[in-house]
Amino acid sequence: MGVSSKLFKEYADKCIAKEKISPELYEQYGVKKGLRDKNGKGVLSGITDISKIVSSKEEDGISVPCDGMLYYRGYDIFDLVNGVKARNGFGFEETAYLLLFGNLPNEAELKDFNELMSLSRTLPKNFVRDVIMKAPSKDIMNCMTKSILTLGSYDKKMSDVSISNVIRQSIMLISVFPMFAVYSYHAYNHAENDESFYIHRPSPELGVAENILRMLRPDKSFTELEARVLDIALMLHMEHGGGNNSTFTTRVVSSAGSDTYSVIAAALSSLKGPKHGGANIMVMKMIDDLKENVSDYNDEEQLYQYLEKLVDKNAFDKKGLIYGMGHAVYSVSDPRARVFKQFVEQLAIAKGREDDYKLYTNIERLAPIVISKKRKIYKGVSANVDFYSGFVYSMLGIPVELYTPLFAMARIVGWSAHRIEELINVDKIIRPAYQSIVEEQDYVPLADR
Repeated sequence: MGVSSKLFKEYADKCIAKEKISPELYEQYGVKKGLRDKNGKGVLSGITDISKIVSSKEEDGISVPCDGMLYYRGYDIFDLVNGVKARNGFGFEETAYLLLFGNLPNEAELKDFNELMSLSRTLPKNFVRDVIMKAPSKDIMNCMTKSILTLGSYDKKMSDVSISNVIRQSIMLISVFPMFAVYSYHAYNHAENDESFYIHRPSPELGVAENILRMLRPDKSFTELEARVLDIALMLHMEHGGGNNSTFTTRVVSSAGSDTYSVIAAALSSLKGPKHGGANIMVMKMIDDLKENVSDYNDEEQLYQYLEKLVDKNAFDKKGLIYGMGHAVYSVSDPRARVFKQFVEQLAIAKGREDDYKLYTNIERLAPIVISKKRKIYKGVSANVDFYSGFVYSMLGIPVELYTPLFAMARIVGWSAHRIEELINVDKIIRPAYQSIVEEQDYVPLADR
């Protein structure tokens, strides 16, 4: 029997009327919405030795915004990327080792870790048929969550939270995440779009970035530049300071003593939220709208006018946002965007997309001017890593449905490192306090209500 949607609307109106809390109360009780103060500074909720974000420096006792910096275990992300670039290698596995174990691997350690990743890149017999191919969906993140939780039932030591076992589980999940994502996409693409269905096994000789492209493409082929740019993208998305929503989720669920599969499923559910992991998709949609409404997007005056309309809520989704601009922490610049930009240009030239690259760079330059003019902001605005990542993925022929899953394929490394750090150092469940404004009432019998 169907239920009237009118009833749910009435319930919703009742909830909104009852649950609406006056904004003044947050100020009165000193409660910080989103655990951030009015300047965007986060409430301290833990200590980490995994990564560090720098967005300002002290000068004569005053905090002054600076170019953003990102450190993994104390190493500048620029140095890590340049080190990979100098040897014409791939950095995902080396960076994963660094984040998980705290030091850069030597050649022997990296070789052993690569072999372990390769051996871990397998799924139980018939898992693709019985789990991934069942109930395919356009929401690949949900499909991945289903796969993670189901995989846990195959693990006889699922609930063992000893560090050695958690490391085993973490490396295994890092290794199979690309398989979850790409195979789930192929299942959906076949079921919903009537496209050919194929499952390419990952190659033991290839790393994560190469295998993603190999498994995704019908002919398994890719260029070295394509694989290297994707590898850099994964490095840049791997970890970010510990204060982001999905990493905090990892810490919270780990503190409850839950198993690795449940923890990573919870983190994945956080990341899929459009306020967290879906920003690059919105950038792409915004660019598509721009191209439909600007006759000459090489004309900077027309571009400027369109960006003004965005901020004035008169264009695209009318939310007043220029997607890909601004960050909760960075103001002068996002170091990940600065690193990425040089590789974006190389790929754009190789793909014959120089005009699109010029469009992105013009928006990057003009948007902060428009936002500063239209909005009263407490800090500067600059392009974040999501501004360019969607453009890169489109040049790599990666379908939009896999944009956020790609983020997850990288960020699971950071989640795993934070889970291990939480289990080793903290023995208390995370239990934040909420200020109650409940007023006591006398009970009224049902017949008298």
